[in-house]
Amino acid sequence: MGYIDGAEVAKHDNKKSCWIVLDSKAYDVTSFLHEHPGGAPIILRNAGTDATEEFKKYHPLDYLNNYLPSGALLGPVDPNTFGQLRQLKDERAAPASEIDTSKELPHISMCVSATDFEKAAKAVLPHKSYIYASTSANTGLSLKDNLDDWGRVNFRPRVMRNVGDVDTRRKIFGHESPYPFYISPMGTMGAIHEGAEPEMYKGAVRKGIHTVVSTASTKSTEQIMQSFVEEQEKMKGASPTRLFYQYYMPVDRKKAIELMRIVKKCGYKGLWITVDTPVLGKRTADRYLQAEEAMAVGIEEESTAEWETGGDNAFAPAMGGRPVQGQLSPHITWEDLKWIRKEWEGPIVLKGIQCAEDAKLAMEYGCNGILLSNHGGRQLHTAPSALMTLCEIRTYCPEVLKKIEVFLDGGLRDGNDVLKALCLGATAVGVGRPFLYALGAYGSKGVERCVDVLAEELQTGMRLLGVTSLDQCRPQMVNASRLLNEMWRPDQFSVQSKL
Repeated sequence: MGYIDGAEVAKHDNKKSCWIVLDSKAYDVTSFLHEHPGGAPIILRNAGTDATEEFKKYHPLDYLNNYLPSGALLGPVDPNTFGQLRQLKDERAAPASEIDTSKELPHISMCVSATDFEKAAKAVLPHKSYIYASTSANTGLSLKDNLDDWGRVNFRPRVMRNVGDVDTRRKIFGHESPYPFYISPMGTMGAIHEGAEPEMYKGAVRKGIHTVVSTASTKSTEQIMQSFVEEQEKMKGASPTRLFYQYYMPVDRKKAIELMRIVKKCGYKGLWITVDTPVLGKRTADRYLQAEEAMAVGIEEESTAEWETGGDNAFAPAMGGRPVQGQLSPHITWEDLKWIRKEWEGPIVLKGIQCAEDAKLAMEYGCNGILLSNHGGRQLHTAPSALMTLCEIRTYCPEVLKKIEVFLDGGLRDGNDVLKALCLGATAVGVGRPFLYALGAYGSKGVERCVDVLAEELQTGMRLLGVTSLDQCRPQMVNASRLLNEMWRPDQFSVQSKL
């Protein structure tokens, strides 16, 4: 296979003949355009160019071996002709006279609440990356309720108590952390920060908080664990941080088992199976962005719906939030837990429980935990907030809270939100977007700062509530009547153990 001239590659820059360069090799991806997970426009924009750096924001390079059609590889590009490849303009560049100085990145010390990280990230992230992080389903009502419902629960503080010292430690499946919150799984971090997942988890290790790693990560399962181990070694074992794994089940049983065995071999401490994504919810802002990208490359007449199947790494189900055909299973049932348990010996958590019936089923099927979540408001339109689901479980099947570990995520933006969840019976809570924005704006230092902000609010909240340890948190310390009054209340309701 001889060298290919860069000038020849540059000629193939349209939908009829589309070539790109990845890792110094030329590929003909014309037939792959409408199979690409992120849609045809992003490939066409990079047609005739060296797209390696753009590609690595979303995929590890071994993706090429798994998804490109056979025969796509044309050969290595002559290194002396790289300058003849088509060059992309930096879309973020602007004349100095047009730069809005009000959107410059503020000093990290100005981030005094979790919401400040979004403002900072929006100022510096490319528009597409910000859309990916912030988008929600349909008109955004699920995300809005996630945020608003925390304000509908009030504290009932106790006074005249010695709260000089407080203990914020909490264990997740026996693994202790200094705080009762962890970093939620989020995919495609390479689109947010060039350091991607390793940079995020560097901050986590330094602060000792646990993390759940997404199947849809930019880096492979093995690469993430290796970078985590290296960071732990730098800390000389002083950090209690542990990695858990958010698992999207592929349709292919062999691939599902293969991924599970990789996760087990790498040493992840628990399998958090995503059960709220049999299909992808309608990500409205993503749809607008896809349409804009399509018009920019002259294929506006073609349906964007065809592009919404694809993947991030060899096992990932989503690229920029779009699932891969065959990688995201709509067929998973409760019965699958039987063979999963044979393959996985550690803790199993069902991620995406949204009603009391399913919480009780998870307990009866032997799950070790459940994660109450509506996927950050990105899936079902007007799905219940995790806080509402927690109240429903406490009302109709409180035994679940005693027998398995119960986590929740969605809309937490303050350490006091964490405290409310603990009072209502949660084991620990996941925080997602604030950490993603902190990473995008400041890298691992931003992640550390976000931990500090939440921890300070939590400690202050405990003192003002009148507790010195998390096991003192009780339902009587909060007033959730506004949520309870709006909770679904049939005339005769009992949580059934069968479907």
